[in-house]
Amino acid sequence: MIESLLVANRGEIARRVIRTAKRLGIRAIAVHSEADADLPFVTEADEAVCVGPANPAQSYRNVEAILAAAKSTGAQAIHPGYGFLSENADFARTVEAGGLVWVGPGADAITAMGDKINARNLMAAAGVPVAPGTTDPAADVEAAVAAATGIGYPVMVKAAAGGGGMGMGVATDEAALRTEYDKVRSFAERMFGDGSVLIERYFPRVRHVEVQILGLADGRVVALGERECSVQRRNQKLVEESPSPAVSPELRERILAAAVRAGEAVGYRNAGTVECLLDPATQEFFFLEMNTRLQVEHPVTEYVYGVDLVEEQLRVASGLAPTFDPDALVPRGHAIELRINAEDPKRFLPGPGVIRTWNEPTGEGVRVDSGYVAGNTVTPFYDSLMAKLIVSGSDRAEAIERARTAVAAFEIAGPKCNLPFHAELLENEEFLSGDYDTGIVGRMR
Repeated sequence: MIESLLVANRGEIARRVIRTAKRLGIRAIAVHSEADADLPFVTEADEAVCVGPANPAQSYRNVEAILAAAKSTGAQAIHPGYGFLSENADFARTVEAGGLVWVGPGADAITAMGDKINARNLMAAAGVPVAPGTTDPAADVEAAVAAATGIGYPVMVKAAAGGGGMGMGVATDEAALRTEYDKVRSFAERMFGDGSVLIERYFPRVRHVEVQILGLADGRVVALGERECSVQRRNQKLVEESPSPAVSPELRERILAAAVRAGEAVGYRNAGTVECLLDPATQEFFFLEMNTRLQVEHPVTEYVYGVDLVEEQLRVASGLAPTFDPDALVPRGHAIELRINAEDPKRFLPGPGVIRTWNEPTGEGVRVDSGYVAGNTVTPFYDSLMAKLIVSGSDRAEAIERARTAVAAFEIAGPKCNLPFHAELLENEEFLSGDYDTGIVGRMR
């Protein structure tokens, strides 16, 4: 097993990885920006190194500073968490070229899945269903119009190099497409350094379902169930649950098998997620993208399958067998994750500030993965996620009831907070029925 681990991230995910590392007797090393010096992940690590000022480009995305920290602390491996450098193939290659262990998929898999058009084409060749769309970037707006005419409106206009719900727009006709194409291309060039745009069919009523995969050290790829991720604002997730209330046993068998094929097609190792769109009317699903990293919502899978995914990541990276029997994976119960963000619960605009009160709920089936404590400051430099409230129960009804109790007991004062939104969602009839889609938040507003 790896003996020392540098966590190249911050906040709740850095704290989460450090917790498992220390449980396994691995020396945990944190890197942090000047703005994060007093956050819990820094003090809980065995060693911490400041890698730069608040600006992520000068700290958490500063490859030279992170590698220097690894060298000065004698780190054996690097875990990238999610976001920042986690899906940067060049960083992964540099880490391994420096003699360190990369706790994540190989750089070739990251590259293959990092471009949405390339990923779509690879998946289609592997027999994974993909939505109707372009097989090459739309070189200009006229090419986009021609593609949309063949696909049929409405269409989704997407940045080929995008991710995290960014760089996307919907066009219902040619005029809207011309506007969205220019908007998405400009955004993609500015944010990702790549203005490539793809056009694909847009489904007005769709569910977002994803599959957790794990590429094992022996070369096998296994699927640890699916997660429902349809509660979203601005194409970004707010709530996830497992198993999905929309997935029947027959559909589960099909979608998990497709996710395994997706992983096998790129020789996948370590943790990853195959994201799909599900048409609830036809029960057809289509490949959306593969996230070549640990997901924010991984705890719901941990509850349902009784595994520690960070430990499994570390075991794969160390060349060790998993703690579970890959041929006897059995889901049990139901789990829900609520993202607790520093944002307005109505318009979802960021609201950073000093945390005056922070009291986390406790109880059976309740877990909180948090990045802050009272007295810390939520700054405007990073994502607004403060914590993840995860609840589990023997079934969905019990998990929802525990979620209601936990949300009511969670006390946060200072920054704006979306706890009131979650309280509202947990009383929403559409959500309670389980028959909801990605438009649910818009209908609530």
